[in-house]
Amino acid sequence: MTRRSVALLIETSNGYCRGLLDGIISYAKHHANWSIHLTEQERGAAPPAWLQTWKGDGIIARIETDTIGRRLRKFGLPIVDLSAARHVKGIPWADTDDEAISRLGVQHFTERGFTQLAYCGDPGFEWSNLRRDHFKRMTIAAGCSFHEHQMTPRYDPDFSWDTEKRAIATWLNQLPRPAAIMACYDFQAQQVLDVCRELEIAVPEEIAVLGVDDDRLICELAEPNLSSVIPDTKSTGYEAAELLDRMMQGEPVSPRQRLITQPLGIRVRQSTDTLAIEDVEVARALSYIRRHSLANIRVTDILRHVSLSRRALEHRFMRLIGHTPHEEIMRVRIDRIKILLRETDLSIHEIAERAGFEYAEYMAAVFKRETGTTPTEFRAKCNA
Repeated sequence: MTRRSVALLIETSNGYCRGLLDGIISYAKHHANWSIHLTEQERGAAPPAWLQTWKGDGIIARIETDTIGRRLRKFGLPIVDLSAARHVKGIPWADTDDEAISRLGVQHFTERGFTQLAYCGDPGFEWSNLRRDHFKRMTIAAGCSFHEHQMTPRYDPDFSWDTEKRAIATWLNQLPRPAAIMACYDFQAQQVLDVCRELEIAVPEEIAVLGVDDDRLICELAEPNLSSVIPDTKSTGYEAAELLDRMMQGEPVSPRQRLITQPLGIRVRQSTDTLAIEDVEVARALSYIRRHSLANIRVTDILRHVSLSRRALEHRFMRLIGHTPHEEIMRVRIDRIKILLRETDLSIHEIAERAGFEYAEYMAAVFKRETGTTPTEFRAKCNA
């Protein structure tokens, strides 16, 4: 098998692109004999210096600027583009399905009872504008109200985070509540969450926030943890590599070839894990439970933060949520335990401590009562 030299001009600074790289590497390992050239770079970075003297056979790139596009055109080599910006016409490209991503967002919010839906985008990215258009059309078709905020493009020389925070704050204060916001990608969603925290807006009770890309570092570090659409980036990268391999072997490929992969779903975390509740006191109680669920709180603790009697609070919970405040505390605690079991290597004893249980045996008994399985069995099933 002929060994071919392939350049990857793909940023390594975000989860989306690392997923693309995983797919490309998987294809190369199992189906190709490639010498791969990849250096660490950021989105929209200038073409790397080594490209000037590089002699190779094919390129997979995220062509995010005209500068990179013009440089790559000069090579006259097979190229697959992984950007929706389309700075170079007439070459094959691969991307995720923006319409499907928007559909997941609208469905996620409407299933939770939200009727005020909003989109926060970056007009500097064509894929953000496409997602906005699809999201708006589907929101209106669902009989909901549509709102939007467009930030200054992140790479604009006039971009200022202080200015953007003020603009987001103004927008959030004007949104009717409860509202649900889909941001064009996780980084933008995190920025919205930061402003919500500064304004003391309860997330997700008053405003739910959804990102796109499921970038684990961003989503898990966000406060609260960020729900996000999961793109199938590994498949996108794999199919792009397969297409480039065919092109390098001389197989005719249409310059209009498109590889569009479907998103895998939504990873639900705290930022959208709610139902749309207009009752301010119930929303405040839900917010308190989510923030303090691992501190072994009781209903009496909630009552100190709402202007309701215990009887009134329980009545409103049953009417709006369908169960009691105590049952909601237990539901949230069990969900947190599931996350720790699924996503960490902590021992059962350590998880019990983090979940506010004095004894691991008691936590295990409660977990089995609520889920029908033990923590150990649950973890084994997740790792199967």
